[in-house]
Amino acid sequence: MSGRRTPYEIYWEILVFCKTPRSFTGIINRCDLNSKTGQEYLEFLVTRGYLLKVLAGEKTTYAATERAPEYIALFSRLYQNLFETVPGFRL
Repeated sequence: MSGRRTPYEIYWEILVFCKTPRSFTGIINRCDLNSKTGQEYLEFLVTRGYLLKVLAGEKTTYAATERAPEYIALFSRLYQNLFETVPGFRL
């Protein structure tokens, strides 16, 4: 599949990347987002319980929750059924 990513693909990329805690800057750089849209995606995932926002002093990190593997597996299976390939990062 080529062209723009869907929000669902971006959610998948963020959740896969955040299996270990990551900084906001690390996420937006790795997932190729600008800060405004990156913040919107992260807040969406936090409010839905897929990401945990961890404040440690002045440093904030994001980590995938116990619910994240469910989304990752469902999206991966759907993507594979539709496109006969597994989803992957675009780097």
